[in-house]
Amino acid sequence: MRTFMHGAAVWDVACPQRPSQVAGLTMAGFRVRDLDALRMVPHPAVTLLLEFGAGSPVVDCASGQQQRGSVVAGPGLGSGGAVRARGENVECVQIRVSPVIARAVLGASPADLDGAVVPLGDLWGREASRIRERLGDLSSWQDRFALTDALLARRHEAGPPVDPEVAWAWHRIVSSRGLTRVDGLAAEVGWSRKRLWSRFRSQLGLPPKRAVRLVRFDHAAHRLVAGEGAARVAADTGYADQSHLHRDVMAFTGATPATVAGEPFLAVDDVAWPSPGTTAMPHVSRPRQPG
Repeated sequence: MRTFMHGAAVWDVACPQRPSQVAGLTMAGFRVRDLDALRMVPHPAVTLLLEFGAGSPVVDCASGQQQRGSVVAGPGLGSGGAVRARGENVECVQIRVSPVIARAVLGASPADLDGAVVPLGDLWGREASRIRERLGDLSSWQDRFALTDALLARRHEAGPPVDPEVAWAWHRIVSSRGLTRVDGLAAEVGWSRKRLWSRFRSQLGLPPKRAVRLVRFDHAAHRLVAGEGAARVAADTGYADQSHLHRDVMAFTGATPATVAGEPFLAVDDVAWPSPGTTAMPHVSRPRQPG
């Protein structure tokens, strides 16, 4: 376990020694004595938070509602900067799940989350409380990661896959870091635009154009955290100019690029996730077009 220090933030962070059995799934462990109104910065993955121990995190949502304990949220959690996490003596395993495998892992499409932070018990019932108890009974972070990974691998194997055409389109968006032209995606998979847009939204939880914006923003935000200037980041990541980057960052976070560059939620990625940015993708073969 390593200590992450960034401004007033002091967190203990644990990382798995082995990669997940499931491609497209990454996790990290956190122990935070005093989590003070952490801004949730949008990320192109489904976020699954499994809490345990004596403390309990609280997520203050844009709607004014509060969610406590283990939660799940679809891609883009925190858009607009109105979602904050806080709590004392927080211990949790945070999992980032590629939208391509989220329906199988969760047992529900990310679209069913409707952009909200949802108690895990609403999806998993008693299994959510059982996993909390089992995580709390373990003393080793590696054992917690192994338990979590085994559970999610079983769910993934038993769950329904997304259409290969949808998976391919997501892969193209991610691999291009949000620079692919969405109008060409349907032609690449041999579907009509209307069909791809409908299936993509219903299975992954956001439309293709929103996915492109989110992936591009995520890449740009991590470059800002790394200390690169906004003008250079805008030029290299597909924005028309620095003002375009500024508007997009404000829309996603409610803050300026300079403020986002100092966000602990992003800065911790170098410790918690060795390859910051978009969650790793499973291998996706190109769909065969009819004819």
